[in-house]
Amino acid sequence: MNEELKKYESTIKKKHSFNWTPKFEEEIRTDLNKTVIIPIVIQTFEKLGWDLIYKEQTIAEAKRKGDWNRWTEKITVSFDYGKLTIKSVSLGNEMWDNGRNSKRVKLFIHAFQKTEKEYDRKAIAELEQEVEKINNWDDYEIPENLQQPKTRKEPQLWIPIIGGIITSLLLGYIVAFLSVKGIYIIGLFELGVALVMGFVLKQLIKKSNYTIYNHLHYLLIGMILITYVSNQYFQYKIILNENNFQPFSLWEFIQARFKAGLTIKKLNTGWIGLLVSWILQLLITYFVGVLRLSSSLISYLLERVPTEVVDFAYYHFVKDKTEDQVRDELSKMGWTEKQDQEEVFEAIEAIQGATEMNRME
Repeated sequence: MNEELKKYESTIKKKHSFNWTPKFEEEIRTDLNKTVIIPIVIQTFEKLGWDLIYKEQTIAEAKRKGDWNRWTEKITVSFDYGKLTIKSVSLGNEMWDNGRNSKRVKLFIHAFQKTEKEYDRKAIAELEQEVEKINNWDDYEIPENLQQPKTRKEPQLWIPIIGGIITSLLLGYIVAFLSVKGIYIIGLFELGVALVMGFVLKQLIKKSNYTIYNHLHYLLIGMILITYVSNQYFQYKIILNENNFQPFSLWEFIQARFKAGLTIKKLNTGWIGLLVSWILQLLITYFVGVLRLSSSLISYLLERVPTEVVDFAYYHFVKDKTEDQVRDELSKMGWTEKQDQEEVFEAIEAIQGATEMNRME
């Protein structure tokens, strides 16, 4: 931000918001039309140093970075028949925003209205033409040739399945060992397990070229269950091997655990606390694991197809060509195999997926 905007920001009177997810919203009127409103909103985002994450004809969204390069608020601006609605939502786990959302909204309104005044009728007409050219990809130059497909690997589901099972058993043993030694930290270790699973699945996806999300999602669920079920078994075996206990069954071990309950510092939460901790293990690992799986899959789908090929196919879709017509255009450029063409279409879908992930609050 320039000094004028920084000075104005310091004068804004904050309105505090208390909620599960604090937010603040305000509306203003504008004489701008639907064609130019979002480009001017985006210019305002740029002046404020906010990161654009999504745009369409009547909506634009940005996120603001605070300390440690971490996104702190998501700002959504929507246009409807001369009315501009600006909403800021906290992205942290806070229940009180200390007035930050109101500051973002009021700062945006000030910056937007100043930007709006920079455009007279002639400038608006020029901006309309520029927007139409961008939306229609009029400046895109069709290349004479495209980078050819790489040697394609046939998708093989058995690779992520075998790799996932081995990883789960190793994680189950590590979690069991740390639990028996008394250095297991609830929450932190579940996060670590999920991150390891996400990393391993990313490598397995690359190795196998297998990209069907539903199947990989089921595999992740299976890995989580194997990890925490095997964790109980490995704990049982470690305790038997390290102590001179009279032999007892795994079922008796589980019963004994429920009877002993979960002790946090000096507070015994009983079998309910133990059960809740197990449920939290599953939930934390699942939700973090799903995010890592989704981001890894999107990254791979974009990596395996050259950007110029994705742009070429998307250009023809913008020009209202059907899927079959786009396949014909790709074939003329050497992308003749159906599987190679499918990978191009998957890359286009992955771009949309990446956008949706960025939009998450």
